[in-house]
Amino acid sequence: MRVLVQRVRQASVSIGGREYSHSGPGLLIFVGVCVGDTPAEAEYLAGKVARLRIFDDQNGVMNLDVCQAGGEVCVVSQFTLAASTARGNRPSYVRAAPGEVSKPLYELFIERMAQLTGRRPATGVFGADMQVALVNDGPVTIWMDSDERR
Repeated sequence: MRVLVQRVRQASVSIGGREYSHSGPGLLIFVGVCVGDTPAEAEYLAGKVARLRIFDDQNGVMNLDVCQAGGEVCVVSQFTLAASTARGNRPSYVRAAPGEVSKPLYELFIERMAQLTGRRPATGVFGADMQVALVNDGPVTIWMDSDERR
């Protein structure tokens, strides 16, 4: 499982020209599920993201997690995070898990984030054509892959 975490001032998801969800200062998290991923990967990455200390403390040092900073969370599915560009110029998505595997793991990630942060994240709609708008804060953008823990 791969996640791309962005510290944001705000984020919103629109579908069909209408705003579906919105979040204020906090995290925008794109989630990509790969072939072979299990609930363990969703649990692991949700925990890592919830505890990720990328918000400034009173001394201006990135030392606070999203909860300590009072931030909100927005989680959006993005199968293209599983892309491979090793060969040619057209990305290959063979590492992306099929929807019947990806959707439950994406939903588990959302549930774990809700439990860990104490509030339900804003979300997109799994499999939808979404337009995501954000104001990156910093910018702070961090790539995490559950394979890196092995």
